Amino acid sequence: MNIINLNGDGDNKNSSPNNREWIKLNVGGTRFLTTRTTLSKDSNSFFYRLIQDENDLQTDMDESGAYLIDRDPQYFAPVLNFLRHGKVILDNLSEEGVLEEAEFYNVTRLINILKEKIDQQKMLPSTDKKRVYRVLQCQENEVTQMVSTMSDGWRFEQLINIGSQFSYNSDETAEFLCVVSKECPNPVGLEHELNDRAKVLQQKGSRM
Repeated sequence: MNIINLNGDGDNKNSSPNNREWIKLNVGGTRFLTTRTTLSKDSNSFFYRLIQDENDLQTDMDESGAYLIDRDPQYFAPVLNFLRHGKVILDNLSEEGVLEEAEFYNVTRLINILKEKIDQQKMLPSTDKKRVYRVLQCQENEVTQMVSTMSDGWRFEQLINIGSQFSYNSDETAEFLCVVSKECPNPVGLEHELNDRAKVLQQKGSRM
C-alpha cells in the first residue's frame, strides 16, 4: 500500500495513524488533499478503486506522492466536495461539465442528481427570451456567402428581392433584403423597432 507522508521526511514509520488516512491527488496540475474515508464514500467510484491496497488503475504519482489524474481541476472540485458533504455546489460551473467529470469518476449518486437537475431545466418554459428579427441588405453575389456563414445563433428567415422593383437597368446587380432571427434575452428599445420592421418586410415579401 502506498502511504503518503505529509511531513515530507520520507519516513513512514514516524507518521501518525491519522496522517496515514490522508491522500493527495494531483488533478491536471492542481493538488488536492482529502481523506481515505472521503474517497471511500462510493464503492463503485474510481476513487474507491484507487485507494485499494492493490488497485488495477496503474495510476502514476508525482514527486510529492500525489496520484496523477489527467482531468480538469476546476470541474473536479465539485465532485470531491460532493463526496465530502453530499451537497452539489457548482460555483457558476456548468452542470453538464460537472456531470462529465462525475461520469468519468463514476460517482453514481452525483450523476443521478445532476441528470435530474438538467432534465428539470429542459422542461422549464423559456419566459425570459424572445426571438429578435433583423434585416440585412446585400447584393446578389453576397447572398450565398452571408447565409452560409451565419453563426452565433442567427437563423435565416426570408430573402426579399428589392432590386427588380426599383431598377430599370438589367446590368445592375440585384439588391436583396435578408431577414434573419435569433433567440435572445427579452429585447428592449431599438430591438422592438427592428422586430417590427422585419416583420413588416416579411409580410410584404410574402405578397410579392
